[in-house]
Amino acid sequence: MSAPAAINAQFAGLLPGLLGIELTEATIERVSAKLTVRAELCTLGGILHGGAVMALADTLGAVGAFLNLPPNARTTTLESKTNFLGAAPVGSTVLAECTAVHRGKTTSVWQTSVRSESGKLLGLVVQTQLVIGG
Repeated sequence: MSAPAAINAQFAGLLPGLLGIELTEATIERVSAKLTVRAELCTLGGILHGGAVMALADTLGAVGAFLNLPPNARTTTLESKTNFLGAAPVGSTVLAECTAVHRGKTTSVWQTSVRSESGKLLGLVVQTQLVIGG
């Protein structure tokens, strides 16, 4: 089973699985995913809720950090900042790409771009992950 498929299987029943996040790539430097915008993930106007965008990005950054952990360590989000730049309507699919900005011994920093299928930037998220133990 590929890394994305194995991680997707672990997401079943957890928030990423309930949201419908589907990892398409998972390496130590880059994590990618797609998310179909369903009505239950939207605001009253039929637009993807900002919290869903943030959860998508947080998930990808956490996966990237996890893939870089030393043995017996874990990670948690220490800080996250989101810029909302566009809207995704119900029925569309958003694509997210998360890349490592910094991978250190105690923290890692990840930047996630969330785009429409046509490539329009909808959101930009930078987060810091704390390395605990290890």
